[in-house]
Amino acid sequence: MWVEELGSISTATTSAAVEAEAAPTAAAAGNGGAGEEATHEKKRKGWYSKAIAYWQGVEASTEGVLGGYGCVNDADVKGSDAFLRPLLAERFGTAKRHLVALDCGSGIGRVTKNFLLRHFNEVDLVEPVSHFLEAARENLTGCMDQGEDSHKAANFYCVPLQDFTPEEGRYDVIWIQWCIGQLPDDDFISFFNRAKVGLKPDGFFVLKENIARNGDYISSFIFPITHLTLQMKQDQMELPKELFAVKMYALVTSQPKIQNSGKRRRPKNSPRMIRS
Repeated sequence: MWVEELGSISTATTSAAVEAEAAPTAAAAGNGGAGEEATHEKKRKGWYSKAIAYWQGVEASTEGVLGGYGCVNDADVKGSDAFLRPLLAERFGTAKRHLVALDCGSGIGRVTKNFLLRHFNEVDLVEPVSHFLEAARENLTGCMDQGEDSHKAANFYCVPLQDFTPEEGRYDVIWIQWCIGQLPDDDFISFFNRAKVGLKPDGFFVLKENIARNGDYISSFIFPITHLTLQMKQDQMELPKELFAVKMYALVTSQPKIQNSGKRRRPKNSPRMIRS
């Protein structure tokens, strides 16, 4: 299933294409009254039940959650690190700050352990598959720093994203990787709208997802509806050729504050004093 999410060319379709055909949509529920709405809700529950049932049968290991493509782990971490570092510097500067991240669809804690804990003092994990989350708890127990500048996995939430609302103002970064494709478009948008309240001032989202060959649907159609600003976009490099492209997006609710150096900048073409 992860291979389908990431997008193996050998499968002939992408998850985006599959979801566009199979996932329930809000429009389907909006045109026919209570009967169609009930049918829509039944389809929605069935959609999520099938997804959870699939993942419940997957081994709680790197190979399992990456669909046999455990070899991409190092390239994935390298790409994520290169994407995040300049964003942290731009948004938060060099001031010492207690950084907190949310790892959405965290699985066994692979992204938290190998990447997020390098940058954040605390990471919360949210994952709907219980045996993945238990594995994450075990995997992360031995890699937590102690002391004033500690780095630790703080909270483990066994909740699907469509039902999750983060604590208000807790997070500097909400990291969403290879999981948002499990949500129909309306739940995708609803999640972002709820999750905004979880960001601190100057906090931001990072979404990392595979992209269909026929266009960047997420960037073109979904992001504008969320009323978030696309701060940066970058391709993930060094993945096997048989996999579809993966892109990383940084989404912000506000632009970073520009620090005033104390010098007044003269507007272009403004008159100047002529000294004799």
